[in-house]
Amino acid sequence: MKDYLAETASQTAGPYVHIGLAPDAAGFHIFEKNFGPVLTNSHTEGERITIEGRVFDGSGTPVRDVLLEIWQANAAGRYNHPADQQQEKSLDADFRGWGRSCSDFDSGVWRFETIKPGAVVGRDGRVMAPHVNLWIVARGINIGLNTRMYFSDEQDANQRDPVLNLIEWEVRRKTLIGQREQRDNEVVYRFDIHLQGEAETVFFDL
Repeated sequence: MKDYLAETASQTAGPYVHIGLAPDAAGFHIFEKNFGPVLTNSHTEGERITIEGRVFDGSGTPVRDVLLEIWQANAAGRYNHPADQQQEKSLDADFRGWGRSCSDFDSGVWRFETIKPGAVVGRDGRVMAPHVNLWIVARGINIGLNTRMYFSDEQDANQRDPVLNLIEWEVRRKTLIGQREQRDNEVVYRFDIHLQGEAETVFFDL
């Protein structure tokens, strides 16, 4: 008769998530190339933007050891992935559409330097408003959280977006809108994420 090991208790991400996934942020320079928060180079097509914000817990306190990943379409609205079958849209060889960022350990601010994506045609043929997908993990989070950020200057497209319209309470849709700001010559979209509380961000079960 075989003995089977019992399932171990689930664990949160723990303090070692940065060492394994973003060692530079933790002061460990062990990889020649790190996955970072800059998604563009000088040849990338599209409007350059910065996305930044903080993650807050249920008490309104900034979480200062968060790791986020971003996944988005290019300026034409196509993902750099074989599953994207929008053949009429061009790929951008200088844009992979994926990045990783850690919050600042003092301020809690995280940021990505990227481009504003184009509208994407979903699997059901409906057009989705320009958006970026975000994945959040930190101590205290057992399973990574998935959410989206839409753009405040895309109001007409946002009103037609099939995913936003799945959210029954319109006031909750506002938690997915990044606010556009102009800082000198830099376009910044401010997007704070609330894990709990009255302003809790909408998360998706993927």
